Amino acid sequence: MKRSELRDAVKACSGTFWAAALFSLFINLLMLVPPLYMLQIYDRVLASRSESTLVMLTVIVVALMAVLGALEWVRSRVLVRASGRLDSLMGDRIFDALFRRGLHVQGGDGQAVQDANTVRQFLTGNGLLAFFDAPWLPIYIAVIFLFHPVLGWVAVAGALILLLLAVANNLMSRSPLDQANAEQVAAQRTLTSQLRNAEAAAAMGMVERLRQRWQERQQRVIGFQSQASDRAAPFYASSRAFRLLLQSLILGAGAYLAIHQQITPGIMIAATILLGRALTPMDALIGNWRGIIAARLSFERLEKLLADYPPRRRRHSLPRPRGRIEAEQLVVVPPGADAPAVRGVSFAVDPGECVGLIGPSGAGKSTLVRALLGVWPPRAGHARLDGADVRDYNADELGPCVGYLPQDVELFDGTVAENIARFGEVDDEAVVAAAQAAGVHELILQLRDGYDTDLGPEGVTLSGGQRQRIALARALYGQPPIVVLDEPNSNLDDAGNAALARVLEQGRQEGKTQLVISHRHSVLARVDRLIVLKEGRLLASGGRDEMLQRFAHSDRTAAGVVP
Repeated sequence: MKRSELRDAVKACSGTFWAAALFSLFINLLMLVPPLYMLQIYDRVLASRSESTLVMLTVIVVALMAVLGALEWVRSRVLVRASGRLDSLMGDRIFDALFRRGLHVQGGDGQAVQDANTVRQFLTGNGLLAFFDAPWLPIYIAVIFLFHPVLGWVAVAGALILLLLAVANNLMSRSPLDQANAEQVAAQRTLTSQLRNAEAAAAMGMVERLRQRWQERQQRVIGFQSQASDRAAPFYASSRAFRLLLQSLILGAGAYLAIHQQITPGIMIAATILLGRALTPMDALIGNWRGIIAARLSFERLEKLLADYPPRRRRHSLPRPRGRIEAEQLVVVPPGADAPAVRGVSFAVDPGECVGLIGPSGAGKSTLVRALLGVWPPRAGHARLDGADVRDYNADELGPCVGYLPQDVELFDGTVAENIARFGEVDDEAVVAAAQAAGVHELILQLRDGYDTDLGPEGVTLSGGQRQRIALARALYGQPPIVVLDEPNSNLDDAGNAALARVLEQGRQEGKTQLVISHRHSVLARVDRLIVLKEGRLLASGGRDEMLQRFAHSDRTAAGVVP
């Protein structure tokens, strides 16, 4: 059987669960106190009319029930600690796997976080407590047998019938519950995608149709949940009714035995109370079955996520790259696609070069740079930095050496300074230097709180051009030797274009390796060399003037160059 990280983490918490089981032992022993107290009241106190015995028994019961309450509280705290430890063991791994899935699967979402919360809630809920208490059912029934065999057999027969009802409930409701959970996940992903594109949907009058699409999924979820509830309801109702009937039956059997003086009235009452306590865990399991199923499915989804994205092995640290970039017969298939977007591309960029990457839309330019930076793994070939495969670098060591401005600019919830500093330790001087290099320092000073302005989720408080220029400052933070700019002037005004020109010129003077994707002649005029892609293949490569002359006039559109 393949090793499961999640199961190993649960196993690492086994000491805590054993402690909870030990507390359950004493809790369930103390659960015998109320029926025994009732037995003593009926058979000893009422018979002897001794007030001192009544007071002493009551004092003992009060003390033991106080201990019981304390043990229940401690057991719940122990399970909370187990939940917290499991989160500390697996939280980073789940986030890492979720983040990597977001890189490799289009439309990734935070379902794994919800799954982790579901498992954590199960570990601190009544469902798990029922599993701890259920093994005591035979012990309670054994005590009832000690009272009288007839009462014991009544308890055994009733417990077996309730067990059969629980199994039938599971068999009948499991399939629709599984389907309901799967549809719920899909509906959540649909809603997340719609909210991510809410602006476009509202502008183009798509909200009603998107709502209908989401509502269709919700209706399927409700349909499966209703089907599961319809199937489970008779068993749940029957189990509750039968449990009440069973307590009446054992009370009637006890009365019959008491009439024939085979047991005392105290034993009759004690057996009834004890049976009720014995069957409580079964009631809890049936009542919490939907939550138990949800926790199981969440656990399985987390296991699959962690298996699909195993932990990355820490590699030997490599020197800070000087900036040589190489593509060797690179073949890249974007996430969710079947056909490669980059097909056997080979080229090299020397340290200090400023190279333009051009081509018509869909030529594979953005896909290529993502592979060169190690964001997307190649299907074949190699992407190299200073001769080493980019995958041989540790991401946290390579990241500070790369300045990347993606085509779709994303800022994060935090201050301007935190975004520019990439959410590391904020070096005030370095942040200002990066902002000045990107020509955005004055713009930032005009914001409400300057560099301490909170941008909110995705930088919603800024315009597209402001976001792009702050993202450019983030790319330049820390003087990285490699700078990759994907359509860096798509949202820029004249001032922004002038700042971008200064960035490219300054990078050339500082000997940075710069790879620029652009359709604009004003940007391409700043590069040393052009690489032309078409339909994922290398169409041409050469000096800037040579390439621009070659693709002049009518051919320029084919290369994706506009004035």
